[in-house]
Amino acid sequence: MPASVRPTQHPHRVMLHNEVHARPPEAMSAPLAIAHIVMLADAAEREASRAHVAELLRDHHLALPDADSTHLRMDLGSLRMRWELHTEFVSWTFMQPAAVDSLGEREPASAADAVAHDWLAALPGQCLCSLNLWVLPTHIFGSGALVKQLLNEDRLVASSVAGGHGEVYTDFAIHADGFSRMLLLAGGMTPRRLGRLVQRLLEIETYRMAALLGLPAAREAARALALAESELAALAQAIRSARRDDEAALLDRLTRLAGQVESQYAATQSRFSASSAYFGLLDRRIREIAESRLAGMQTIGEFMDRRLSPARSTCEWAARRQDALSQRVSRTSSLLRTRVEIEQQQSSQALLATMNQRQDLQLRMQSTVEGLSVAAITYYVVGLVSHLAKAAQPLGWPLSPESTVAGAIPVVAFGVWCALRRLHHRVLRRPD
Repeated sequence: MPASVRPTQHPHRVMLHNEVHARPPEAMSAPLAIAHIVMLADAAEREASRAHVAELLRDHHLALPDADSTHLRMDLGSLRMRWELHTEFVSWTFMQPAAVDSLGEREPASAADAVAHDWLAALPGQCLCSLNLWVLPTHIFGSGALVKQLLNEDRLVASSVAGGHGEVYTDFAIHADGFSRMLLLAGGMTPRRLGRLVQRLLEIETYRMAALLGLPAAREAARALALAESELAALAQAIRSARRDDEAALLDRLTRLAGQVESQYAATQSRFSASSAYFGLLDRRIREIAESRLAGMQTIGEFMDRRLSPARSTCEWAARRQDALSQRVSRTSSLLRTRVEIEQQQSSQALLATMNQRQDLQLRMQSTVEGLSVAAITYYVVGLVSHLAKAAQPLGWPLSPESTVAGAIPVVAFGVWCALRRLHHRVLRRPD
C-alpha cells in the first residue's frame, strides 16, 4: 500500500509492536563462561550506564547506542556483552567460551576477568547481584569433582531441567570473589533452547534479589507500625473518656498520627508492590525451567519456596498491616470528628434556644414600648387638637376646647393604635 493512502499511525505503534521482541534470548553453545552483574540504579545512574556503554563501544570502535535503547548486544572480540536497562536496575552480562582443558585442576575462569577492571569497577549504581554461570557439555562432566571444587556441598541445590536435557547446580552463596556461582550441564539442547534456559536461570537470580529488596523496608516498617498502633490504641482509649475540652488536643494527636501513617505508606507501598511483582516473576521463571528432582538433592523451586516464603510473607504482612492501620486511623478520625460535630450541633441548638428567649423578651419589651408610644403620640396629637379648638372657637366652633380635647382623646388613641398595629404587621410580613 502506498504511504500516501495508509491510515494515520499511532505514534507508539512501532514501539508497542516491537515490545514482544524486547530482550530476546540468544543462541548459545557450550562450553561457555557467563558473568551476570545487576546494578541497582536510580534514574540518573541508569542514564549514566548508557554513557558507560558508549565509552566501552568507543574503545572498540563500535557504533554508539541511541538515546532510546533499552538493551544492546555487542561483540568485543572473543567476549560478548549484553546490556539491559530495566525500571530499577541495569543488568550487564558478559560471555566468552570456557576453557575445558584444565577443568578439575583449577577453577574455570570468569567471563568478568576478560573485562577491563577499572571500567567494570566504575559501573554506575550499587551491585545487587553478581553471578558466575558456567555452561558445560554433559560429556565433559565426570565424577562431580568440579561441583565440589566450585560449590559448597553443604548448601548444594541441584535439579534436572529442560525436561531432563540438562542439570543445574548452585549453592546460593557469595564466594570470595564477590560472585555467586551456578553450573549448568547442557545435554542435547539446541542453541536457542539453551539460550532460553540460560536467560531464565539468570533472571531467577536477578528477580530473587530484586524481590528481597522489600524485606528491609518491611522490617523497618514493622517497628514504626508497632509504635503507631500503640499510639492509636492510646488515642482510642482517651477518646472514650475524653471531655469536651480534651477533644481539640486529641484531634491534633490523631491528625499527626494519620500524617505519619500515610507518609510511611506512601514511602513503602511502591517497594512492596514491586517486591510482589518480582516474586511473581520468580515463580514463573522457576516453572519455566521445568525442574525434576535429582536423587538426594533439593530443587531450586523447593529451596526458593522454603527459604523465601518467610520473606515474602513478611512483605505481604507489612503491606496488609499498613493498609489496615491506615483504615483504622481513618475510622477513628471519623468517629472523633462525628463526636465533635454532634457536640457542635448541641451547642448550636442551645445557642438558638437562648436567641429565641432573647427574641421573646425583645417582643415583650417592644409591646410595652408600643403602649407607651400610643400614649405619647396621643398626647401630642391631642395637644394639636386643643390648639385647633381654641383657634376655631372665635370662628364659631360650638364646643369648648376642653370638651373638644376630651372627645378627641379616645378617637386619636384608637387611630394611633390601629396605625401602629398595621405598621407592625406590614413589617412582619416582609420576606427577610
